[in-house]
Amino acid sequence: MVTPMARRKVEVRREEILAAAEAEVAKRGFAHTRVADVASALGVSTALVFYHFGTKEKLFAAALEYAVNRDLARLDLTVSKATGPVDGVRRVLAMYSPAGDAYGWTVWVDAWAESLREPEMRSMYLRLDSRWKDVLSEQIRAGVTAGVFQCADPDASAWRLSALLDGLAVQVMMHGKLTRKKLREWVLSAAAHELGVTPESLA
Repeated sequence: MVTPMARRKVEVRREEILAAAEAEVAKRGFAHTRVADVASALGVSTALVFYHFGTKEKLFAAALEYAVNRDLARLDLTVSKATGPVDGVRRVLAMYSPAGDAYGWTVWVDAWAESLREPEMRSMYLRLDSRWKDVLSEQIRAGVTAGVFQCADPDASAWRLSALLDGLAVQVMMHGKLTRKKLREWVLSAAAHELGVTPESLA
């Protein structure tokens, strides 16, 4: 007779493990999450998790990729619906900002700290972070070509705006003195300055 646990071992998939790892990390942080926590959440053995990923470091790097790739897929979809470069930049900036309970940002911020020590995580973080900047840079460059933006260096502007958003998002999440409304106001003002337009055109 096959026990429920045995059936569960057969049925569990790599994607389920990644989703469980992301959820556990969001609750505990990378440093305080064990492979056993992920296995327990799924009702499987730690051996099964290691079978799929080999090491804890590879599991967490893959969990970060899983979480961010979902957001990047949403980003690609929303940018594909943009009516032009101005709308495209507006959509990228809106998606990059923390919203709701900022669940994705909790994982992302924790990944920054972990990346300082873990090569697997750092490699994954750098690759995925570049995608965000590339998408924003592409929209800025398209606006320059169309004559709606004035920007001498779209790549540099994308980096500066991303860095501003990163820093402000952490402040929003850490304490209530900086509101998301104020974050949006400051980001739109900075973006307008970078792109040679008015803040109102990006609102």
